[in-house]
Amino acid sequence: MATERTYIMLKPDCVKRGLIGEVIARIERKGYRIIDAKMMRLNEPVLREHYAHLADKPFFPDIVSYMMSGPVLGMIVEGENAVLGMRILMGATKFEEAAAGTIRGDFASSTSENIIHGSDSAENAEIEIKRFFG
Repeated sequence: MATERTYIMLKPDCVKRGLIGEVIARIERKGYRIIDAKMMRLNEPVLREHYAHLADKPFFPDIVSYMMSGPVLGMIVEGENAVLGMRILMGATKFEEAAAGTIRGDFASSTSENIIHGSDSAENAEIEIKRFFG
């Protein structure tokens, strides 16, 4: 097994609903370490870069608006197979497909407001860590 770093972001709905502590507790109970974290307010240029793969979708303006609606908590999470492990812990992106016991399965109320973001590969993790932590 390989120790990896991944980028995790608790989205505005997570922050607004007071779920930061619960989500962090799940991450830590799984055995991952949060090696850096910061509260941020995201702006449109960084969101256009982060979600460039969705820029041509009709729901893109809604994503940008939602992600600017409040603060987010960005984290660098480290551990054995952290990218895949966190993807499993988060649950499916579509909230109706997220299994009970996952973060999204237990807390998300829609696909557009689904509590948490996590890098989908080790390569993207490094890009996202650099984007949000420099």
